[in-house]
Amino acid sequence: MYRSKRSFSHTHGHGGGRYRGNQRSSFGRQQRQATFNPTFLVEKAGVKLVKTEYLATHRFDDFAILEQLKKNVLARGYTKPTPIQDQVIEPILGGRDVVGVANTGTGKTAAFLIPLIHRVTIGALARVLIVTPTRELAMQVRDELTAFGNGLGLSSALCIGGAKIQRQIEGLTLGPQFVIGTPGRLKDLEKRRRLDFSDFGAVVLDEVDRMLDMGFIRDVRGMIKRLPSKRQSLFFSATIPDNVREVMQSFLTDPVAISVQSAAAAENVDQEIIRINGKPKLEVLHDLLKTEGFEKVLVFGRTKWGMEKVMRELARRGLRVAAIHGNKSQNQRQRALSEFRDNKIQALLATDVASRGLDIDNVTHVINYDLPATYEDYIHRVGRTGRADKVGKALTFIE
Repeated sequence: MYRSKRSFSHTHGHGGGRYRGNQRSSFGRQQRQATFNPTFLVEKAGVKLVKTEYLATHRFDDFAILEQLKKNVLARGYTKPTPIQDQVIEPILGGRDVVGVANTGTGKTAAFLIPLIHRVTIGALARVLIVTPTRELAMQVRDELTAFGNGLGLSSALCIGGAKIQRQIEGLTLGPQFVIGTPGRLKDLEKRRRLDFSDFGAVVLDEVDRMLDMGFIRDVRGMIKRLPSKRQSLFFSATIPDNVREVMQSFLTDPVAISVQSAAAAENVDQEIIRINGKPKLEVLHDLLKTEGFEKVLVFGRTKWGMEKVMRELARRGLRVAAIHGNKSQNQRQRALSEFRDNKIQALLATDVASRGLDIDNVTHVINYDLPATYEDYIHRVGRTGRADKVGKALTFIE
């Protein structure tokens, strides 16, 4: 038997899941090129995190937002605010700048969209720019905007790479109230003089640490310089390392700071090490996918070609699988994500960059086929399961 079942120990996470002092420095630049081994995060069975329920100070009915918007929130199945929504909606309604330290999956998209939709609809804001690190996250924001803005007559444009720029240019000529996009495409549209950053009264930078990890720091800085000096600025990041802090300070004015980081890894995730002991990893993965209960599985690997090769072999064996990585076209990535969401495929194989911003319900398992490069990547991966009070499992292959 190659499985070594253990559960996560809260003693390594330091409550907020971030390293302190000397521990933090051990995951610097050199570590990004090395391979992060999460074995030390896994302790003997029986140690469990105790989850304390968050007591919201507001209900959605309490917020001073339009009745139609309240109906749309209810129609989306939102009954009580998540911690970030509870603490962020009111300051944004009041026009304040906000910095939110929050992981993906905490409800932060709704936290900024709900008050911004209200402010645009009542005429307090004319236009909003929302910048995300990935196409997938931008599309998710657009979909949420469409749902929350139902019946309010809002207009939007999605500006992302991998899609025809001419169609996006045509959309921008209509002067949409919300523009949602990725840094590279937004910069390209501005160079073509189809987008003027000084037109926006509110700007959201979402998952800023991911943007900087992906090499967008120059684009983000350039964007900030061109924004109007009088604006509402909203800034969200899962971590605040020095380069993120630098951007934050140049972007915000007297912000309300909210931190709702989860613990080191999702409290609803059982983490296990799978000791391969010389057995081919592909065979171990195949055996797991044939096991009962592995219904909706995210598999993370290090390289594009590696994940593609594994996906093709599993498909040859008759398993319902797909892959998303940088070599896939936007249509291919979107089709794979849709099929995974709709349970038409059992497993989605992804690289870290391609998976940024993924927010998919009911993922039963995350499998680290290849070890993550950093502690942050490990936390990001395992956080794709165990959401909305459901228990998930994260398995990491170790030689």
